[in-house]
Amino acid sequence: MLLNYITTKRFTLLCLLVFAGTTMQAQTVRTSPWWFGVSGAANFNFYRGTTQMLNETVTTPTAFHKGNGIKPYASVLAEYRPGKVWGGMLNVAYDNRGGKFKEVMAPCDCPANLSTNMSYVAIEPSLRIAPFANAFYIFAGPTISFNVKKDFTYTQDKQTDKTGEWSDVSSTLFSGQAGMGIDIPVSAAASKTQMTLSPFVSFLTDFGHEPRNVESWSNYTVRAGVALKFGSGKKAPAAVIAPPAIVATEDGTVNFSVRAPKMVPVSRAVKENFALRNSVFFDNGSNAIPNRYVQLNNNQAQVFSEDQLQQSQPADLTSGRSARQMIVYHNILNILGDRLRDNANSSITLTGASDNNPAEGKLMAENIKKYLVSAFGIDASRITSVGRDKPVIPSEQPGAVNELDLLRAGDRRVDITSTSSELLMQVGGSNSPYLKPVQITTVQADPLDSHVIFNVTGATELLKTWTVNVTDEQGMVKQYGPYTGDRASIPGKTILGNNTSGNYKIEMLGETNGGKTIRESTTLSLAKSEEAKQEGLRYSILFDFDQSKSIASYERFLIDVVAPLVTDNATVIVHGHTDVIGQDAYNKNLSAERAAGAQKILETALAKRNTKGVVFQTNGFGEDAAMSPFENNLPEERFYNRTVIIDIVPAK
Repeated sequence: MLLNYITTKRFTLLCLLVFAGTTMQAQTVRTSPWWFGVSGAANFNFYRGTTQMLNETVTTPTAFHKGNGIKPYASVLAEYRPGKVWGGMLNVAYDNRGGKFKEVMAPCDCPANLSTNMSYVAIEPSLRIAPFANAFYIFAGPTISFNVKKDFTYTQDKQTDKTGEWSDVSSTLFSGQAGMGIDIPVSAAASKTQMTLSPFVSFLTDFGHEPRNVESWSNYTVRAGVALKFGSGKKAPAAVIAPPAIVATEDGTVNFSVRAPKMVPVSRAVKENFALRNSVFFDNGSNAIPNRYVQLNNNQAQVFSEDQLQQSQPADLTSGRSARQMIVYHNILNILGDRLRDNANSSITLTGASDNNPAEGKLMAENIKKYLVSAFGIDASRITSVGRDKPVIPSEQPGAVNELDLLRAGDRRVDITSTSSELLMQVGGSNSPYLKPVQITTVQADPLDSHVIFNVTGATELLKTWTVNVTDEQGMVKQYGPYTGDRASIPGKTILGNNTSGNYKIEMLGETNGGKTIRESTTLSLAKSEEAKQEGLRYSILFDFDQSKSIASYERFLIDVVAPLVTDNATVIVHGHTDVIGQDAYNKNLSAERAAGAQKILETALAKRNTKGVVFQTNGFGEDAAMSPFENNLPEERFYNRTVIIDIVPAK
């Protein structure tokens, strides 16, 4: 009967644990990887084997074989969770394995009972795995137990009870356990100190857990309890329009907030210092200069001037994503020829790279040299050609296995370097690899500060999709989405349509991974500003593959060139981007690191210049195609997408 009761109890506890995991809130919060706390539990102990000789003075007339009991367990704990899936746990515990053996009959036909209070100090390291990258986790590991108590009590009808200590007790035991649990937050998502309540169950095997080194008594345990854990959190940013709304799902929560501009600039004239990438990318299987690079004949080259690219504008400056900039870049050989012609003492080195074929790399470089010599009349002695199997800074890293076609396409190129200041870009000073920028004027449609940003923190992990319904004052509804990431951006002009202003109800609808619908609402007011009346400035920083720390090489450029252009009360929009190579989440973090690094340098420089009232809007968009400066079809487009763009909008 007792065994049936305990089995039923175990089943009930497991059901309660599963129920808690599906109904309680488990917020997704950025925290320190370290957690500390305490736990308490009930040990459901089960005995098997045989014992009869208790010590040197007590031997029972009849052997005991089976038993069970419920005893306490308590621990102090530490957890290390460097990622969402893998981690480690350590419990140092008081572990009571006491219980009572099943009653037996002595030869005198007298009932006999044996109970024990066997206790240990246990050290329990475990591997912690969250298989679904959420609050549910499993764990397994060894247990090391040091005996601290070994009492027994033997009772038999018609004689005095006998108490004492077991003999031949093993002072140290090595065994193992496995279990599962769920972390249920009990603190606010924005709290600096995060606290979770974690129900858990575990099974501790009797393999290696024989309390004595004589006879065959062993015990296994089912443990059910709860842990209280504390971690260090990062305070959540406040929303501009309304505080974040916490929306519960079946296994967690998401934070919904909206950020919108006070006034919506529909377009803006922009003077841009367009960074000129110092590479020419070659098609696979060909060492000829690709047709997309503009090549002139002798007569055309004689009248070509870099200024033509700055003055010649397409009829519609807002059409096409960065088509204007690509036209400039694909004239790189003509820009280079014009600059070499105007600066007779300058020289360049062309370094061609072709995978495991330096000879072909040099041939690619020679073809560019021939074009500059024949079309622009540059003295061949001013141009050095070199061949390599990989560029000096390659995209493909040792051991790479994913997206090799895209990486190798980026490494099949000719890099242009020079020690002549007339050809160099001011970014990075004398050590810069990039060519001097081209200044162009364009009209930027739907600039970033005109966008309404919808943040649904936690959506990537907890929601299948989410949409946004925008209802105007006449009850007309526009739906945007579905989205799968944590953020969506919609131009304010798109929401306003033909209206100059409007008040809107915003409703976020999300479908959870379990198929349920969640919703949250807020309000929004928008108004258009006059078109293209403000003139902004734009500067960009280019990065090599998978690098964010190279922001340091642009420090002097940001301090000496960009910061002096920022006036009091201006808005500085810093947005980072990446190409499509790699995981979306990683790229988003990488672009955010790049943008944050640029903002930090500018903030320090502006403080030293006593520039006041500057507002920063900084975002990392990763590989988001809707926000990407360029397409990702060509290697040069992907290279240009590895960027931080800085827009300076003067105060009205």
